[in-house]
Amino acid sequence: MKIYITDCDHESMEIEKQTFTQNGVDFAILNITQPDDIIKYCHDADALVLQYATISDDVLNNLKNLKGVVRYGVGVNTIDIESATKNNVAVCNVPDYGTNEVADHALSLIMALTRKLPLFVNDTKKGIWAYEKAIPIYRLQEQTAGIIGLGRIGLSLAKKLHGIGLKVIGFDPLAKQEDLPDFIECVNFEKLLTESDIISLNLPLIKQTQNLISYEQFSVMKKNCYLVNTARGGIINEEALYQALLNKTIAGAALDVFMHEPPTDRKLFELDNFIATPHAAWYSEQSQKDLKRKAAQEAIRLAKGEKPLYCLNN
Repeated sequence: MKIYITDCDHESMEIEKQTFTQNGVDFAILNITQPDDIIKYCHDADALVLQYATISDDVLNNLKNLKGVVRYGVGVNTIDIESATKNNVAVCNVPDYGTNEVADHALSLIMALTRKLPLFVNDTKKGIWAYEKAIPIYRLQEQTAGIIGLGRIGLSLAKKLHGIGLKVIGFDPLAKQEDLPDFIECVNFEKLLTESDIISLNLPLIKQTQNLISYEQFSVMKKNCYLVNTARGGIINEEALYQALLNKTIAGAALDVFMHEPPTDRKLFELDNFIATPHAAWYSEQSQKDLKRKAAQEAIRLAKGEKPLYCLNN
């Protein structure tokens, strides 16, 4: 029984090592992401744990012992789920390790945008003591927050926004109004885009959500709308976002995630109505430990032929 961690950029791997050792599991920690290398070095794998590695059809066809793959985190867009299903390989993630962290981060970005904190901070550091440049700022409690994606994180954020007095509407094709808290109004996609003063993206990147927010969607948003993405890069068309911010089609945006990370196209960063963080929404000391332990434990279950906790392809 062999488990490989293909890649992980965390500073320490002690939690994984301890978890595997305590369970008597043979393991190896590598630094590979490309399919050819995975086929070469992980040929006898019973389970894989990955962060950025590409688990392609070739990988899944060649690793004959493979029972499952586990992604550090929630998104699994580097894994060929269709091929995994065909090859009877379980695709698993860790969806419950940083729910509050991501929701808190989204809320922080919302507050920074709506209160124009970057402008105030930068100006006061330069000795500029004035609020006039930030006009207009609107009272949060009179605004509507639209949440796209009503899973764990979306619901956590909705609760926080409701708690500080915002009206909350949400869109999720899998959600039913009767299953949601009373303070969330479930609406269609078009209504959310046109009625929200703040829009937060809290959904996975899949084929159907690629470029979900693009030129057409920006064109129907309010001029005072702020857009926040702590989900996945690729959900927003970044060129369309640049044009919307440049032309003041919307008021501003904050991204924690990008299509390519770190982003090489820096023109968004030149805009005063744009702020960014380095894919950090998931992180706290506690969430990182939970992620590492839970990913290792799930890989052990897979390697032993046990039922995983979070299998995305049954």
